[in-house]
Amino acid sequence: MGRPFKGNQESRSFSRKQSGQAGAAGAPNSNPKERRQSQQLPEEDCMQLNPSFKGIAFNSLLAIDICMSKRLGVCANRASSWGGARSMINLLGITGHGIPWIAGTLICLVKSSTLAGQEVLMNLLLALLMDIMIVAGLQKLAKRKGPYDVSPGLLDYLTMDTYAFPAGHASRAAMLSKFFLNHLVLAIPLRILLVLWAFCVGFSRVMIGRHHITDVLSGFVFGYLQFRLVELIWMSSNTCQMLISIW
Repeated sequence: MGRPFKGNQESRSFSRKQSGQAGAAGAPNSNPKERRQSQQLPEEDCMQLNPSFKGIAFNSLLAIDICMSKRLGVCANRASSWGGARSMINLLGITGHGIPWIAGTLICLVKSSTLAGQEVLMNLLLALLMDIMIVAGLQKLAKRKGPYDVSPGLLDYLTMDTYAFPAGHASRAAMLSKFFLNHLVLAIPLRILLVLWAFCVGFSRVMIGRHHITDVLSGFVFGYLQFRLVELIWMSSNTCQMLISIW
């Protein structure tokens, strides 16, 4: 009675071995996509555990930018170390705002009586309007908040300057300083003061906590690029006279 039972066990074990060998032989013929995925999984895990050098460098620079911007925000509120100078720093920032510059350009354009002066003023007005639109569009795309929770002022809402990147005051100051240096005959001391004014306007935005350092530096770069763009599409005197007559 025991011998047939033993024979049955041997036959079953032999059939299992055959099925195992068949499975091992059929493994190379399995789906190639599954094999590639199984081979790629360890590499993906390594990429997640070991981020790229560019990512580490970018995050490190971003952390340094935020830390330095918070340290330089000495006028972010009344309780800051330089809180008493906040009104003066805000006044310096207003000198780089778009609304006063547009209003002043329109007044000078009305009072100007020379064709050369009207040509320069019309192109300056074009540059100011272009600066507001470009900065507002870039800020809507980036939507970067400032280092401190500082609410924008009324003039900022009028020019849609509500986010941090890029700094609109910095781009405008850089564009205006380059525009005046290129189209006005100024003495060397005035040229130096004009450049210093542009840097002070940009730095004042960091001091009041509205922008990061990289926001201001990017604003300077965009301001210079806007100046180059205005030079490329410079309106001639005849075009300016036609626009003035329509207006």
